[in-house]
Amino acid sequence: MDARVKADVDPIKVSVIGNRLDAISKEIGQTMLRTSRSPIFSEARDFVTAIFDDELRLVAQTAYIPVLMGALPYALRSIARTYEGDVRDGDVFILNDPYRGNNHPPDITIAKPVFWRGALIFWSVAKGHHADVGGRGVAGYNPGATSIYDECIRIPPAKLYIEGRPNRALLDVILANVHLPFLVEGDLHCQVGAATIGSRSLVALADKYGAEVLKSAIDQIFDATEIEMREAIREVPNGVYVAERVIDSDGIDKDRLIAVRVALQVLDDEITFDFTKSDSQAKGYVNSTVPNTTSSCFLALFTSIGSEVGFNEGALRALHVVAPEGSIVNAREPAPVAGCTIAAAQAIIEAVWLALSQAVPDRVDACWARWCAPATMGFNPRTGRPFGDIHFMCKGGAGASKGIDGWDHLGTVVCSGGLRAPDPELHELVNPYTVLQYELWPDSAGAGQWRGGMGTIYRWRVDTDNIAAANFGGGVHEETRPFGLAGGHAAPKHQLYLRKRSGETIDVDAESFYHFDQGDVFEIYQSGGGGYGDPRERDVTLVRDDVHNGIVSVAQARAQYGVVIDPLSFEIDETATRALRAA
Repeated sequence: MDARVKADVDPIKVSVIGNRLDAISKEIGQTMLRTSRSPIFSEARDFVTAIFDDELRLVAQTAYIPVLMGALPYALRSIARTYEGDVRDGDVFILNDPYRGNNHPPDITIAKPVFWRGALIFWSVAKGHHADVGGRGVAGYNPGATSIYDECIRIPPAKLYIEGRPNRALLDVILANVHLPFLVEGDLHCQVGAATIGSRSLVALADKYGAEVLKSAIDQIFDATEIEMREAIREVPNGVYVAERVIDSDGIDKDRLIAVRVALQVLDDEITFDFTKSDSQAKGYVNSTVPNTTSSCFLALFTSIGSEVGFNEGALRALHVVAPEGSIVNAREPAPVAGCTIAAAQAIIEAVWLALSQAVPDRVDACWARWCAPATMGFNPRTGRPFGDIHFMCKGGAGASKGIDGWDHLGTVVCSGGLRAPDPELHELVNPYTVLQYELWPDSAGAGQWRGGMGTIYRWRVDTDNIAAANFGGGVHEETRPFGLAGGHAAPKHQLYLRKRSGETIDVDAESFYHFDQGDVFEIYQSGGGGYGDPRERDVTLVRDDVHNGIVSVAQARAQYGVVIDPLSFEIDETATRALRAA
């Protein structure tokens, strides 16, 4: 592209084109929401949509679930590399193999090349978490897996549609190797349809502006975003900041805490995330792939110092990731990896945040609650068909930051608020469960001058027999509680119980299989977020309000905040409070 063409695109037109590209990526996602069969798409929005140009550069993206934000470039480049010279109008590509460019098997990538006047100009991409990808797991999760062959059907880069015609043989192979073929088939068609909608809008955009103008505008958008990213990095003092967080277990070696160690190297306007000293890969399925590790690093950065920067190819030019092969952050094939987008990703993000907090503590959140809840599968007598589901209602709290209390019931940091809890009535309609309790958990937030967000209590009864469950995530150990920052306190660890109809109570662990029968009750006490700042510097009226609203107990107000409150009148004993805080 010559300089003359670049100069012909004025800044206003560049802005208009950039906003339209962002809108098209959202349009792809809205189509998925309206046409999906699985509640994992339609209710929880566990997907990401994007647009790439003909050079495979990320142009626009809507990260409904942000941990997927940095993985798509790997998938698309793998597809393009595999089919170099054989990409045609009407083709639709599919990929889920984590050792061929994907992040983990349940997130299936669908990519449609977009042609205009016979030339490839864009790619329209829809990627989402499927309720089933085969293997021996539950809704894509197998805590007992010791290789990827236990986890899924592996789909390398392949053509699901060939020049507009369905590749029925490939689709039949996929559907023959999953437990819920009607859900998988419906959601694959949903993704193909969404990518097609995006393709039509991109062709219309090219009709309006022409390919040269679009390309020039995109180049300018990338250059501007790169400048913004580098300026944000310059606000971080040069240095190497080291931190560590651990994964609860891999499901196999239950007593092993697996360490993720990062050395965050800041040099002028570039950042390198170096995981060289992390533990070796695990036997179980919490191992991370490079796309997942990279995406987790980007999420940690873009939720702190890069929160005002657009996420596209330009922003990524200043970021580098070192992930040694054979480590927990870059496992060797055929290690199992399905748990990486939760277990490994949480530890990676937390470690990066801890490292950043040494340099710019005012820009970093205290730790968010980790995810810990079951995926379930079985037969639903209410609908007369099999089902697969993940219990998204038990979202934990977000960590506090300087000047702001954490958000309540927001979910794991890998979703950053993007995970939507389903409507309880719809949840009961499509699953054989009855919700017994669904409310905020008092005293679940880490204390601080700004307290963490609240966690939840979620209890539900099983209304049929023979339900398979895989409880996945973390936060059940003291070492994996949500940490506080700047003197803020950690939030409590999760508490999970399976109360069998026989009267037996089972303490539920992360990364474990369970079996449910009619009358069983599952209870989840999901933690809140960590606090920020010394709790005894919190405004006493805010503490009183929290007690009055049932967020903090009278006992915790006294013990953690140094505020003495009458349990009946909710009046503050100012004399006792001054003495307690002074002590």
